[in-house]
Amino acid sequence: MKRRNFLSLSAGAAAATGLAACGKSGPGDSSSGGGSGDKDAAGYWFLSGPPGEPIRQGAVDRFNKANSANQIKVTAIQNDAYKDKLKTSLGAGQAPSIIWGWGGGGLKSYVDAGQVDDLTDWFGQNAAVKDRLFKASFGPATIDKKIYAMPCETVQPIVMLYNKEAFEKAGVAAPPQTWAELMSILPKFNEKGIAPFSLGGQSRWTNMMWLEFLFDRIGGPEVMDAVYGGQKDAWNNPAAIDALTKTQELVNAKGFIKGFSSITADSNADQALLYRGKAAMELHGSWSYGIIKAEGGNFIKDGKLGFFNFPAVDGGKGDPTNTYGNAGQYLSIYSKASEHQKETAKKFFTSLLDDTEQQGWIETGGVPIVQDAKAKLAASPDAEFLNFVFDVSSKAAGFGQSWDQALSPSSAETLLDNIAKLFQLQVTPQQFATNMNAVIGK
Repeated sequence: MKRRNFLSLSAGAAAATGLAACGKSGPGDSSSGGGSGDKDAAGYWFLSGPPGEPIRQGAVDRFNKANSANQIKVTAIQNDAYKDKLKTSLGAGQAPSIIWGWGGGGLKSYVDAGQVDDLTDWFGQNAAVKDRLFKASFGPATIDKKIYAMPCETVQPIVMLYNKEAFEKAGVAAPPQTWAELMSILPKFNEKGIAPFSLGGQSRWTNMMWLEFLFDRIGGPEVMDAVYGGQKDAWNNPAAIDALTKTQELVNAKGFIKGFSSITADSNADQALLYRGKAAMELHGSWSYGIIKAEGGNFIKDGKLGFFNFPAVDGGKGDPTNTYGNAGQYLSIYSKASEHQKETAKKFFTSLLDDTEQQGWIETGGVPIVQDAKAKLAASPDAEFLNFVFDVSSKAAGFGQSWDQALSPSSAETLLDNIAKLFQLQVTPQQFATNMNAVIGK
């Protein structure tokens, strides 16, 4: 499923070449890349396409070049197909040695099934590896006070992006600071033939971002904490029903691009609607900046892209600085990998986020999860956006993990299915809550 990537200007060409599957590396690994002929190479699966694929591939290439006795072979898989392929391979006992993911509920399911190794002692023995990373990045990697994944890559809060030119055409002076303001400007954009918000609704997780913020802004993090804690009928919380109702009010007010439920995020069509002026705003992960930078021509260079945090909701209990998204990405070690493959994986972990990789992420509009990363941001032509992301992340009173990553895979699928129905007005807020209450704790 997701997504959540960044991009360099060279990423499009690099990713377009693809990665042909070949070779064997571990229990049934189907992998590609690496290419040293090492029969016990460690398999590594990750998301394909810009912006992340060429940076991840580059990290592997540098490692393989420097470690002839410890090789890694990679397979790049499209976002929306990744989780299903990984689930199938884990069930068949043929997963890659290195498992790329988002931590949280998905990781917990692997831990409960004994499919990934406990890395707590390893981090204790390699304190320098742990201490250089953002402390918050270890939250989704930790299950029952034990660390089961290596945080990597970038911090990715969800932010509001907007087209300054579209705002000018609609006569809207500034981005909305409250939910009431947001609702009030919708007609101004629609009157000019500009959709207020772009949305890749077919991918479902894009819709989820709206609920994450509305739940938090209205009721605070306590609403979802009750869900995560298994509280009976937690989805019936009045704040939850209010957030679900506001979501459908936004849909009914023509807040989203027409036909949003048939638009996919993996194709980056939702980003294109923004930079082409078909939509005025978009709620999306900070990785969107890199996609727009690579595919949007001079849109960013010409100063047409603006950004802001999700608006406050009048009377809401939540802290308006709170954000949602990914505190990092995560690499786990498959428990059935050979000892040599596990050794290779751990050695690879120590090589991650070197200066070259950090610079790659920064050039795509990403903020690496390294403590001293901010010092590198100032020299970037994208310093304004990068510092915005750094501040949103570091100043947030709370950094919530994306729901579909925090929940178990089975609950997450039920969630995404009901979110799609909610946005298509096929279920009422109460029906949504009832359906989700049925899978609490499952």
